[in-house]
Amino acid sequence: MRFKFGKRRADDGGLEVTEERGMRTLHLGSPAIQSAMRVSRPWDLELAYTRAMMGFLMFNPMPQDVLMIGLGGGSLAKFIRRQRPQTHVTAVEVDPRVIAAARTHFELPPDDETLTVIEADGALYVRQHPGCADVILLDGFDAGNQVEALATQRFYAACRRALKPGGMLVVNLWGRDAEFAEYFARLTRAFDGEVGWISVQYKTNVIVFAFDEPGAAARLDAATPKLEDLSKRWGLDLRGFARDFQWAEEIAPLLE
Repeated sequence: MRFKFGKRRADDGGLEVTEERGMRTLHLGSPAIQSAMRVSRPWDLELAYTRAMMGFLMFNPMPQDVLMIGLGGGSLAKFIRRQRPQTHVTAVEVDPRVIAAARTHFELPPDDETLTVIEADGALYVRQHPGCADVILLDGFDAGNQVEALATQRFYAACRRALKPGGMLVVNLWGRDAEFAEYFARLTRAFDGEVGWISVQYKTNVIVFAFDEPGAAARLDAATPKLEDLSKRWGLDLRGFARDFQWAEEIAPLLE
């Protein structure tokens, strides 16, 4: 992979890394930004949808094991590793070029006791590792489209089995995808309706939260008084996420 200074650009068969005005971005075969990093603040979450995915902290502020399906530039992995080193992050990425780009251009650190990066098929990994995670972060896109193997009914059911009791799956969906309503319906079926969502940037991204067990609404209500402190600790607007959070029975606004 080539990487040049100035207005920087690396191109490797559809994978591109560009940098302009201090912002480095990753693209996979399309203009869509897969990951972004401000060079002066490599641990921050620059993209709004990644911050919204961290909304799982409203329900579980102290996860022990987080599984990421899809690495991108490693923004979520770096953020969790920086902010909560007690949490172990396992990131599964099928494309070795993406792993190389994250390590070479996006300051993803080497594996250690808090971070493990695995080159593997995410769908297969989930099926083979039941009960492995408190939180699964699913961000599976290729050339701007949802990876179909990471959006099937079978896969979402496997994600539920991969959760520890009381765990949750957090999914980044493309709100304008022609199959969005079907993907959402599959998630709802796989998790018996225990599903909520946050809309990001006028439904460009819809972050779906699917819960292994009932009672998530009560957990959110109980956490509300603590969200101000948690927001300051993590540098995230968790109070705003709680205000914008909607439950599955209110999906109609997403389909307008």
